[in-house]
Amino acid sequence: MSFIDEGRPQKKVAHEIGCDLSTLSVDELRARVELLKAEIVRIEAEATSKTSTRSAAESLFRS
Repeated sequence: MSFIDEGRPQKKVAHEIGCDLSTLSVDELRARVELLKAEIVRIEAEATSKTSTRSAAESLFRS
């Protein structure tokens, strides 16, 4: 058990994959769609960055 995190408030989860959506309004559903779209863009950008870094490292070691 960590004493560092005990006093820190837990971050509220904006969306949990697989959660019950039946209680959400149309506006809440649309907001979650936008949130998830932004997260997809962020993840794809990170994957692209890592791919280019890996390619650069591979070409360096091939030389």
